[in-house]
Amino acid sequence: MEYSKESIHDIVLAQRKFFRTGKTLDVEWRIRQLLRLKQALLDNKKQLQDALYEDLRKSPMEAYLVDIGPVIVEINEIVKGLRKWAKPEKHFSGFMCFPSTETKVYKMPYGVSLIISPFNFPVILTLGVLAASICGGNTAVIKASSKSAATTEALRKLIADTFPEKYATVIGGGHDVADICLEERFDKIFYTGSPQVARHVMEKASNNLTSVALELGGETGNWAIVRKDANLKDTARKIAFFKLCNAGQICININQIAVAEEVAEKFLEELKKQFVKQIGKNASDNPDYPKLITSKVYDKCEKIASDYSEKIVFGGTGNKEECKFSPTIIYPVSPDDDLVQHELFSPILPVVPFKDSEVDNILEIIADREHPLAMYIFTSDIKWADRVMATQQYGGGCINEVCLHMMVKGVPFNGTGHSGMGAYHGEWGFREFTHPQTVLKGSTRFNLPLREHPYSGVKGKMKMALLKVFEK
Repeated sequence: MEYSKESIHDIVLAQRKFFRTGKTLDVEWRIRQLLRLKQALLDNKKQLQDALYEDLRKSPMEAYLVDIGPVIVEINEIVKGLRKWAKPEKHFSGFMCFPSTETKVYKMPYGVSLIISPFNFPVILTLGVLAASICGGNTAVIKASSKSAATTEALRKLIADTFPEKYATVIGGGHDVADICLEERFDKIFYTGSPQVARHVMEKASNNLTSVALELGGETGNWAIVRKDANLKDTARKIAFFKLCNAGQICININQIAVAEEVAEKFLEELKKQFVKQIGKNASDNPDYPKLITSKVYDKCEKIASDYSEKIVFGGTGNKEECKFSPTIIYPVSPDDDLVQHELFSPILPVVPFKDSEVDNILEIIADREHPLAMYIFTSDIKWADRVMATQQYGGGCINEVCLHMMVKGVPFNGTGHSGMGAYHGEWGFREFTHPQTVLKGSTRFNLPLREHPYSGVKGKMKMALLKVFEK
């Protein structure tokens, strides 16, 4: 379907008109829409799995595990908590506001939201954000990725069959269509993607001073730190699983590993064993192994493998026709190397050795670079790990685990700085898509003239004395 400036403008106007009817303010109505979305997801599971296989060669199991199932869990959490979250808060106004005694905070939706979703997890990063928008009481225009065209079409049909266009709709197309959307006046924009495009989104949003949430991968990538006292077999098993997932095309995936040189060789052997155990000697021949989204990304992997051919200790091969590139370990890599100073978003895995006694130097390097979206620490020294995780700046992370922090109910997910702004999931998504409005309920009786002139003389002194009493 072709989209023009006029057709998109008409969609936004229709959604704004629908929002102003006040229908979305009803919490019970929102819950019904969330349940409709959940049922549509269940009814279209096979179509979405087929589309994800076409776009990314995700097996039905992986598609459900990481892209479809988590949306159902998210909707369940929202439905369970929404009535409580949306209830206006009551506050005592305080003696400074006498004779008012009651103040309320209403959680109001922004209005018409724009959701720009990526190709790598096109279901959860579209419908998961849509669930947050719905629970906040907004309407939604969704600009889905043109790179994952089959899934975008499946999502377009799913939403069109579930909701009227004036409430929620999916728009396909490339960057030109995204730019047309960004020229419109929205009340909330949620973008998932790269920091480079995020700058453009923020620039466009600034024209209308639109509130923006950004979920980004991080400019310089996510680190995993493996200390010499880590359980190497367990660590390798988890990292191998994570790097194989979606062929490394994950915003929270490990971009590079810093491993204590005292155990580096042993760890690498364990990691290689785990890759072979989980996907086979040649991952690109395994039908369960996902493909890269475009030939351009494949060519990038191939170039890196060529440039670092002497340091490849595992992988380095692929199937260009299938657009599959094997997980590739490059070792040793300096922390100053260009390879570990930008997000790779691929199955390439550089490994940086360090002396365990000098781990603080690695932490200093990470802190000096742009804040990552995720950080992972593997060690038996939990006290040290707790201290590091409580003092470094990053989006979220795990100790002796990978990725599961974003699956925990009731906790926020997103980055900071170059890895994002804002947060969502559960109640945090509700907060992201609502604005708290404070309303004080005044009184027409017993009003004291404290705030009124005169401020000097005897009356002024009396007022000042009373104000100091009220301040306590």
